[in-house]
Amino acid sequence: MVQNNHVAAGSLNGTNDNPSPHKDRTTENLKPVTSEQPLVSRQVSRQTDTTKPPRLSVDDVTLAVPAERDIAETDHTRPFDNGYHFPPKYSWQESTKQGLSSFWKFFTTPMGCFWTFYGLNVVAWGGMLFLLLCNAAPAMCHPTCDDINSPRRKWVEWDSQVLTGLFCVTAFGLAPWRFRDLWLLMKYRIKGQQEGLLRLAGIHSSWFRLPGTEELSPDIGPDNLPADVPKQCVPIPQEKMPNAPLTGIRAPATKVWKMDFMIWCMILNTLAQVGLCGIMWGMNRYNRPSWSTGFLVAVGCIIAMVGGLVMFFEGRKVKRIEGVPCSARDLQKLAQDKEMGILHYNNIGDKKPKQKKKQSDPEK
Repeated sequence: MVQNNHVAAGSLNGTNDNPSPHKDRTTENLKPVTSEQPLVSRQVSRQTDTTKPPRLSVDDVTLAVPAERDIAETDHTRPFDNGYHFPPKYSWQESTKQGLSSFWKFFTTPMGCFWTFYGLNVVAWGGMLFLLLCNAAPAMCHPTCDDINSPRRKWVEWDSQVLTGLFCVTAFGLAPWRFRDLWLLMKYRIKGQQEGLLRLAGIHSSWFRLPGTEELSPDIGPDNLPADVPKQCVPIPQEKMPNAPLTGIRAPATKVWKMDFMIWCMILNTLAQVGLCGIMWGMNRYNRPSWSTGFLVAVGCIIAMVGGLVMFFEGRKVKRIEGVPCSARDLQKLAQDKEMGILHYNNIGDKKPKQKKKQSDPEK
């Protein structure tokens, strides 16, 4: 009897000899019920707290990680009719490791090493010029920041001269190929010669698709070209024709005006660099207009960037539709994940497709 009184007293005082966070349901059922209203309120709130989901242990979390990729099999995860599947998505650790490995292979080549140091110089000298223009070094403002003989103005001039020389590498180094594209474009636009557009399609086959190619059979490629294929759908030379789409679906034809836009952007970039060199090297910092340098640099950079974005987005559009090659590593991961029940979305980013907005019924 004394022992039962101790149990009841311990229950009323809210104490528990067992330090485990999980309460025993049997012990909770043995709690005495009294007529005291505060105790009932505390008991109800305590029962409400027990409805919260328990915390996962380390083992539970480890087992729950693959469930994030446990996607229900839908049309978005099934392979294409020819069995093709886009490469799977890797974790950020694996992607970083693979990216560094690819960069090292690129860096150890002569051209890779050259372009790496070129890019670092552009970033370093461009960053220094930006900081100087923002007056990030007050010690150089002697006697004032805008004084023509102040260290700040001298370093702005030196940085501008170095950047002008760096920009000449791409603007003048790529000029022969840019004017070649312009010549082919003029043959097509002015003379009406289809050969000009066909040669441009062969040069830019990674992102440009000729009109009418979307209607060709998906198995037609440079190695399989029947004689009845229209000539206006075959680039020049024939070897530059895009490979047969891996997905079995051909990308739609690229609008020809985008080729015009890209070529003229690159030509204007070279012409802007000609003007910048004339201003920087034909005049000195005492008689050069203050607005000329910034204007020409901005125009040259912006138009080159816009032209490059056209090629990037059009090339990505083609890859989204026609597919990208899978490496042996990608195929191995797809097979292993399939055995484990882990499915991947069959698109270029392995991402869940966005749901289309339902159109409202006008009758309702």
